[in-house]
Amino acid sequence: MLKLKSWLIISLTTLCFSCVKNSDFKPPETNCNDKLVSNASFLDVINLYQGETIQIQENWILEGYVVSSDKAGNFFGELYIQDSIEQPKYGLKIEIDLRDSYLWYPVGSKVFIRLKGLYLGKNKEGFKLGGAVTFFGNLSVGRLPKTILKNHLTVSCSEVENIEPLEISLDMLIGVPQNTLVRIKNLEFVDEELGEPFAVEAEETERVLQDCQGNLITLVNSGFSDFQDTILPNLSGSITGILVKNNEDFNLRIRSLEDIEFKSERCPKIVDEFTSNAIFISELADPDNAPEGRFIELYNSDNNTMSLKGWKLLRYTNNSTEVSSSIDLTDYSILGKSTLVISSKPESFELIYGFLPDVSAGANSAANSNGDDNIVLVDPFGKTVDIFGVIGEDGSGTNHEFEDGRAVRNTNISKGSTSYNFMEWTIYNDSGEALTTNQPQTAPENFTPGKH
Repeated sequence: MLKLKSWLIISLTTLCFSCVKNSDFKPPETNCNDKLVSNASFLDVINLYQGETIQIQENWILEGYVVSSDKAGNFFGELYIQDSIEQPKYGLKIEIDLRDSYLWYPVGSKVFIRLKGLYLGKNKEGFKLGGAVTFFGNLSVGRLPKTILKNHLTVSCSEVENIEPLEISLDMLIGVPQNTLVRIKNLEFVDEELGEPFAVEAEETERVLQDCQGNLITLVNSGFSDFQDTILPNLSGSITGILVKNNEDFNLRIRSLEDIEFKSERCPKIVDEFTSNAIFISELADPDNAPEGRFIELYNSDNNTMSLKGWKLLRYTNNSTEVSSSIDLTDYSILGKSTLVISSKPESFELIYGFLPDVSAGANSAANSNGDDNIVLVDPFGKTVDIFGVIGEDGSGTNHEFEDGRAVRNTNISKGSTSYNFMEWTIYNDSGEALTTNQPQTAPENFTPGKH
């Protein structure tokens, strides 16, 4: 019986040790140091940069706190360090050639950076430190080799701190220090992203977030992260992540899915597209002496400024029943009691009329009609707000021909019409058919762009 017990003890002991894949396994050495003292600030380091990558010669030691982690695989070969555990003013990225760096440099750990010999540079994502790499003779910052990393980056022996993210909103990003840990509330993924995973496998992937006011920010995810194939949540809430600036745009990068706290219903739908018959076509021009002076004028009879987001001007050429060309008016608005002038050739328009048009539409657009086409103004929902002409009928010889002339809306008209009404217009042309006026118009004297 005693022999059996001894055998069981030996077997269990052997089994337990066999769970360790490598008999030499041991946790990473902390190599912590409490004797180092910082003698430089983040601003001191940043001020060394004069427009090109340099090697730091100053015998400086910089103190900071780790805010990134590669545990979930969404960061690779980089550490983000900020200058304090809360309300940071500066952040830097350190390029390192070290996998699983979170084991040595966990989030919240205080680190000391021996700066002498490191390279300082700047790219579209801000300032960074590291080793040197040369591309076609151009020096830039690359990953600091693992063999010399410990000579430059040392962890303090003090306890890991709880980093307090900087609370911000999307309408206050200007001035927020980049490369720092932030938390943004009331975010959700845009409708177009729902149903998609966080990232395409093996590809860095951008997903778009918005707040309840429609402000946007991009979430950047690695296709190698352990949450790559997780479907984006269809809720709203807060996100904690590293804020980086990509040229003029801000991006956010999370450490893991724990940085996302989406527990609330999605934001109410923002309706910023609307319809109004106060916007209508007020003048169409085909000058007899200057085809390059053709234009379309829209008028807003309302007292308020109106956005044209989603609005379009459609041209049906001659007797076509299909749209021949379209002008997207999304980027424009019309002040109350004011006009919007659309030209196909803005430079020529300016020479003729003495000012630039509001919209440059292109040579094949509705603004370049030769007088026998049909023009339709549609709202963001695809409904006709106003129309000139009869779709499917060539204008030649009809009461909607303005060839070599002008079609101007009568001043008593204050709203658009969903069907063409000749009585609302005064039409000049070179034929005088169907009660129109046979009186070719010359530019600029016979036209009034911008004045309805």
